[in-house]
Amino acid sequence: MPLIPAKNPPALFGYYLGVGSLIPLLGFVLALPAFICGIIGVVKSNSNPEVGGMGHAITAIVLSIVGPLVWMVAVLMFSGSGL
Repeated sequence: MPLIPAKNPPALFGYYLGVGSLIPLLGFVLALPAFICGIIGVVKSNSNPEVGGMGHAITAIVLSIVGPLVWMVAVLMFSGSGL
């Protein structure tokens, strides 16, 4: 199975959007599309295992949740510190 899931574009796009969701401020905009693409990628991979991309799709879902949470926690921690 290839390393890059060319037969499962939603998983691949979701992965890239999920990585982009780690960028401050931009992450809040990219998180929802990454989550949606990740879900579509999982469904596509489950319906036809030959297309692959399950790892990319799951990574997209996890990063779309974790990325904005990390930045919200960072903002809350540093907002009261006077920095």
